Amino acid sequence: MGSFVIRRAIAMFFTLIVISTIIFFMFRLMPGDPTAAMVDPSIPSEAREEIIARLGLNDSLWVQYTKFMQNLAILDFGDSFYYKTSALSVLTDKLAATLVLMFAAMVVAYGLGIFGGAWMAWKRGSIGESLAITLALIFRSAPTFWVGIMAIYLFTVVLGWLPHSGMRSSGYEGEGFIETFISLDFLRHLILPTIVAGMFFLATPLLMMRNTMLEVMGEDFIEMAHAKGLKERTILYKHAARNALLPVVTSGALFIGSAIGGQVLIEYVFSWPGLGREMVLAAQRHDYPVAQASFIIMAALIMIMNLIADLLYAYLDPRISYK
Repeated sequence: MGSFVIRRAIAMFFTLIVISTIIFFMFRLMPGDPTAAMVDPSIPSEAREEIIARLGLNDSLWVQYTKFMQNLAILDFGDSFYYKTSALSVLTDKLAATLVLMFAAMVVAYGLGIFGGAWMAWKRGSIGESLAITLALIFRSAPTFWVGIMAIYLFTVVLGWLPHSGMRSSGYEGEGFIETFISLDFLRHLILPTIVAGMFFLATPLLMMRNTMLEVMGEDFIEMAHAKGLKERTILYKHAARNALLPVVTSGALFIGSAIGGQVLIEYVFSWPGLGREMVLAAQRHDYPVAQASFIIMAALIMIMNLIADLLYAYLDPRISYK
């Protein structure tokens, strides 16, 4: 296991270098002026050239790339062109907001998915199972921005139950983590994007749990439990569901990585001040430091979650070995 972790860590390191290189050149080759968001169009061209020189954007691509990789080695992503402060400090609060929304969506998706999938397998062939599969696939296939807009129209415009955007009401200032992320105002803003994100990701744990349950229900120990006269609920959740959880639990680590990237549209529709929304805005503003840091952090998180999934699978199933 130790040698496996070391090999994966080395592979992750080189993969991150390749991703960082692609991201660097991708943004440099995009059309547009990176100083447009920070420089008044009316200022003289000499002043604009001075700002470009100060940012190092007039150097050759090779010189810029060398400086970028040297700074990346010490986790220095540079200063944001737009915010005039460290790109990493800009993304700290954004990442926290994304993680809160992601974990809330994960609770909804996996909470409903595990119990719903077990019930669907137990009631195989029923109308309820067919309806649940249909709804899960509809939410998975429908564009998230359209579902988000429809949810805003229904719950905000028509019913007036929930706020439509942002993380707090206008003028609200929270001090510290508790006042920021535990307040009633924050929770009201969290409900709508959580429901939309949770329903989008629901199909994976739901169908995975159902399919695994169908395999487990054919095992001998389930027949033995029936022969003992145990209640159906006991057989379902204590024996069958417990043994079917392995692939669903390990997929949760992969979900964390993929959900960070999959929430970009949801964050944008609900104006949620998270990493995905900031990544889109940074790309539009040609704010290279923030955009590069966003993509690299997201890639690193996905790779770390993949490694955790592999290790978790081996821990839960000792029959698996890594050579």
